[in-house]
Amino acid sequence: MSDVVLSVQGLETAFSTRAGTFKAVDGVSFDVGRGEIVGLVGESGSGKSVTGYSILGLVEPPGRIVGGRVELDGENLLALAPEKMRRMRGARVAMVFQDPMMTLNPVLRIGTQMIAAVRAHDPVSKADARTRARDALGIVGIPSPEERLDAYPHQLSGGMRQRVAIATALLHRPAVIIADEPTTALDVSIQGQILAEVRRLADETGTAFVWITHDLAVVSSLADKVCVMYAGRIVERGPADDVIASPRHPYTAGLLASVPSLHEPGAPLPQVPGSAPPPLQRPEGCAFRPRCARASEACLADPPLATFDDARRAALCHHPIEPDAWTSFSTSTASRNAS
Repeated sequence: MSDVVLSVQGLETAFSTRAGTFKAVDGVSFDVGRGEIVGLVGESGSGKSVTGYSILGLVEPPGRIVGGRVELDGENLLALAPEKMRRMRGARVAMVFQDPMMTLNPVLRIGTQMIAAVRAHDPVSKADARTRARDALGIVGIPSPEERLDAYPHQLSGGMRQRVAIATALLHRPAVIIADEPTTALDVSIQGQILAEVRRLADETGTAFVWITHDLAVVSSLADKVCVMYAGRIVERGPADDVIASPRHPYTAGLLASVPSLHEPGAPLPQVPGSAPPPLQRPEGCAFRPRCARASEACLADPPLATFDDARRAALCHHPIEPDAWTSFSTSTASRNAS
């Protein structure tokens, strides 16, 4: 996790509608180191998935990337010709979707699809491609991988299909994998197994992950760093443990306060009041202002980027939360478990 493999700088993606044009991604910047997992967190409509699609050049009209850079090992992906970007996609940067059936063809065997994915980028024999596919299934913990190659997607469980999707993304040992809520539809035990496999893969292979999720529990157990998104912008970023233990942005604090494990069973959960504004109706100044208990007249202006801990952390806020104003997530959890 030393050198930066993916650098997103001032990324802007706009959509044109009959009602007007809006930015779904508005000046997003973050870095991902080799072997590092960065969690991209936020409510639905915050711009997380569009950020992932923009990195891979998968945004189609009426959407378009209007600004910024996406550098993979120093090369700006946004400046590549479509054919070169197609060759990069899957080989050096890959994606795992929330629904594995977006990756898998239901009428083709698993092996047929994975062999085709290998040979799309490498001119190897079918036998060599099959061996690589079998090994990839083994890497993600699928038992009897040789037999699974002959199965159809419908013959596998949801968890197995998602592992196949991850294995397919790993076929070319890409530098970066974008994972768009890939465990949301799975039960907790299967989700835990896949998260453990992903963490192991990042550590052992050096592949970096951008893990898109709305689930802070996933981030706390998986990510090295976290970027919290709201209304198309990153409103807080920093090491995952630090952000979860002591959030600086009121929105992050609100998300954490609504985590069930922070409260006694049966107790009502605090909620962030209201809902995220529609893209074409975002308020003046700070987009979170109408929902924020700390809002003031100053919040009518665009919020400044406040940095902390030698710039390791940052929050886009006029009134960032002081460390002693938040009860540590880890401390409260430990004390509750002890009791």
